[in-house]
Amino acid sequence: MPGRLVTFTNDDLRFDVIDQGPENGEVIVALHGFPQLSTCWDAVMPALTGAGYRVLAPDQRGYSPGARPAHAKNYQLDRLGGDVLALADAADADRVHLLGHDWGGAVAWYLASRRSDRVRSLSVVSTPHPRALRKALRGRQLLKSWYMPLVQLPWVPELALRSRDAALTRRLLGRSGLPAIRQAEAAALLVEPGAATATLNWYRAMRIRHAPGPGHVAVPTLYVWGDRDVALGRTAANFTADWVTGPYRFEVLAGASHWIPDQRPDQLANLVLAQVLRHND
Repeated sequence: MPGRLVTFTNDDLRFDVIDQGPENGEVIVALHGFPQLSTCWDAVMPALTGAGYRVLAPDQRGYSPGARPAHAKNYQLDRLGGDVLALADAADADRVHLLGHDWGGAVAWYLASRRSDRVRSLSVVSTPHPRALRKALRGRQLLKSWYMPLVQLPWVPELALRSRDAALTRRLLGRSGLPAIRQAEAAALLVEPGAATATLNWYRAMRIRHAPGPGHVAVPTLYVWGDRDVALGRTAANFTADWVTGPYRFEVLAGASHWIPDQRPDQLANLVLAQVLRHND
């Protein structure tokens, strides 16, 4: 075993990572979304590590201070997925259970479809399959995704998110259901040098022509969605089943917002544990 990981590298970038649980346990890689860090899994990890799993939760590209390339082309899904594979390699894990929330879920969908040889099981929180989301944008989902065109503007979104100690960021996140302590973490992150641009580049990379995106997923898949999610609606959640050809379980959490790892950590941990236990090999 390579020992505990504090950092790992890929593409000449250095990433911070939380590494908890038995070093010889099966690996669960937990991927955060925007605008959070690996700490979003703090309340979920104890149940997973207590069940004997090793949980690796990286601060992803754009979030780790040592991994903030300036250009949007560096945030395409193949690059983001490559970071996850580099983490698995650093942990000497041939195959991992993937757990992703928000943008971390998009990366997880990508890897499960394009590199299924490295994925034991998939658990995605809030985020529908990207192609299901694209189809849903023809309807009411377009209104929920109002912010996506706006973040394509240069420098204006950064200014808005950082101004007045990120007051607008706190207000928007609070209205969407994110707890106050996580609002403060997000605000602190976005005022760091280069962080606002780097994290917004995940959205800006969507407009760049790149390698094939996520396709059909054959690995065992759990999708957890909250019916109070202000950003991702039920239509895209329902369409997601069309993109999973393997064993599939769709769980709707009544009254839960977009921020399920923070709002429903125990319930989420139990669902993820059931998923990984069912598909151990």
